[in-house]
Amino acid sequence: MTVRVKICGVTRVEDAELAVCFGADFIGLNFYAPSPRSLSLKQAREIRAVIGSRCEVVGVFVNAPRAHIREHLSALNLDLLQFHGDEEAAALEGWPVKVIRALRLKAAAPVEVMQRCFADYLLFDTFHPQLFGGTGDVRNLDDLKNLDLDRIFISGGLSPANVADAARLNPYAVDVASGVESVPGVKDADKLRSFIANAKSSR
Repeated sequence: MTVRVKICGVTRVEDAELAVCFGADFIGLNFYAPSPRSLSLKQAREIRAVIGSRCEVVGVFVNAPRAHIREHLSALNLDLLQFHGDEEAAALEGWPVKVIRALRLKAAAPVEVMQRCFADYLLFDTFHPQLFGGTGDVRNLDDLKNLDLDRIFISGGLSPANVADAARLNPYAVDVASGVESVPGVKDADKLRSFIANAKSSR
């Protein structure tokens, strides 16, 4: 099976349509207000309506109140929840959909954290002291070799130029935001097409 692809930080209906048409498996909608990719509920509803059931939609939250997440989950019929902040383990529990726990890694992927984290999926991102994802900072993939990545989303500085290297590590999925943009929040059609094609042709 080819690697799955998540296009994150989609802010426009036309970008969602392109991503789905090019073969994206997940679309990430960001609800972290400081992010340039943050959406209002109204904007998210419009994007959700265009996607329909053609791929899965992930709600991305950073240290958000449970009631806020619950409201968006219900209003948008989200397929997965992604926790990208410093949430306690209890914040990930009790949801009716699968959850992704993002780990912003300073160094090598911590095997012990992988083993004791009971989220359905883990997302490996690059650490930044002020930002929660979407930095474009490239991470070293060497530490992921020979690891079981069956429930891992690889993220952090991926682009059309290097996504095949990540996909060849056999992760569950690869994830991109800034690496397929012309400006923050606006996806570039050529980069989108190339990223998805390069990821899915790598195995």
